[in-house]
Amino acid sequence: MTEIMQPQPRAQPESPSGAAARTEAPSATHIPERYHRSVVPHIMVSDAEAAIAFYVAAFGAVEEFRLAHPQGGIMHAEIRIGESVLMLGDVSQGPFTAPAELSGTSVALHVFVPDVDELAKRAVAAGAELIQAPADQFHGDRTALLRDPSGHLWVFLTHLRNVSPEELLHGRAAAGDGHA
Repeated sequence: MTEIMQPQPRAQPESPSGAAARTEAPSATHIPERYHRSVVPHIMVSDAEAAIAFYVAAFGAVEEFRLAHPQGGIMHAEIRIGESVLMLGDVSQGPFTAPAELSGTSVALHVFVPDVDELAKRAVAAGAELIQAPADQFHGDRTALLRDPSGHLWVFLTHLRNVSPEELLHGRAAAGDGHA
């Protein structure tokens, strides 16, 4: 049986006197509404202008805003896909690189959509590479795996049914590799 790890409480730092120091968590009221999530993905691309156009055409993204880079291109942009914010920008300086420069990526972005088949068709027509055609999966979702023109991997899912933990473990074993 798979065990789910629960977060453990963090120890309070000690004050110089040896007593546990009490630290107050910062208030979340200063966080802009669009960032009220645990993680906001920020991807780097070789051509942010083209990437934004692709995400709008393929995934129905809405561009929220963009900031031009002083040397040209896009320093930072934000788009919304469904209720999620995605930050992106042109690779220009610093430690960031685009997937094409890495010969791959170590991250896949998952998005639940009402109709994964329709989205996959639209995305391929807009220039995405279909890695895995839409198919029903053991975990209760119909999924498709796509690579966008910038090299980022996207897993689109349409939820079909709820699956119990026991069904999930049995389905994973039957599927073999556990993908999607």
